[in-house]
Amino acid sequence: MSHHEMSVEDVKKHVRTYIAVFVALLVFTGITVGVSMLGQNQGWTVTTAVLIALFVASIKGSLVACYFMHLISEKSMLFGILALCAFFFLVLLLIPVITVSDNVGVH
Repeated sequence: MSHHEMSVEDVKKHVRTYIAVFVALLVFTGITVGVSMLGQNQGWTVTTAVLIALFVASIKGSLVACYFMHLISEKSMLFGILALCAFFFLVLLLIPVITVSDNVGVH
């Protein structure tokens, strides 16, 4: 058997994984909708609701990237790219802070 051929059990294992990821995505989508509803009804601040929704969205994005895009085996490259993205994200967040602090006291 060549390394490209898959047994029926291998295919079933992959299908089970995809179904589990799909169910997890459905659950996390339900959590996002629930956070939206609870945020309106329970008086949560918009910031709290958005932070929770962003956290859930990042989990969902990670699941899609890892399993459906087959990036789970590329861990070292992904961590490097993630670190680079986080660095530039922080730089972009700090640009307005730096520009505002330059103009403090100037009228």
